[in-house]
Amino acid sequence: MTTYYSEEHEWVTVEGDIATVGITQHAADQLGEIVFVEQKEAGDDFEKGDEIGVIESVKAASEIYAPLDGEVVEANESLADTPGALNESPEGDAWIYKIKLADKGQLEELMDLDGYKALIG
Repeated sequence: MTTYYSEEHEWVTVEGDIATVGITQHAADQLGEIVFVEQKEAGDDFEKGDEIGVIESVKAASEIYAPLDGEVVEANESLADTPGALNESPEGDAWIYKIKLADKGQLEELMDLDGYKALIG
């Protein structure tokens, strides 16, 4: 499975037309201790670049931006009770959304791991 990365420090993996989206380890490290996650609900449509949630840490609040056009098919509801999971496993169990992709071609606009590593350098 290929993982893609956005300039907003999100990762995306795709199975069929469903993308799983979360924040990178780098983003989690920069935020510090995460204490709250606000998410959209299943059925919400959005376009690439739209704000689709907020992550609050003891340091700051940071918006989550849609890396692709689509529709939320599932939000990781466990993050409401355990937002700190984003610090422990941001690129694993603590995914944020599962999204039905509107345009798979947009994946070409995202970075691969080498591109992301160069970005955070």
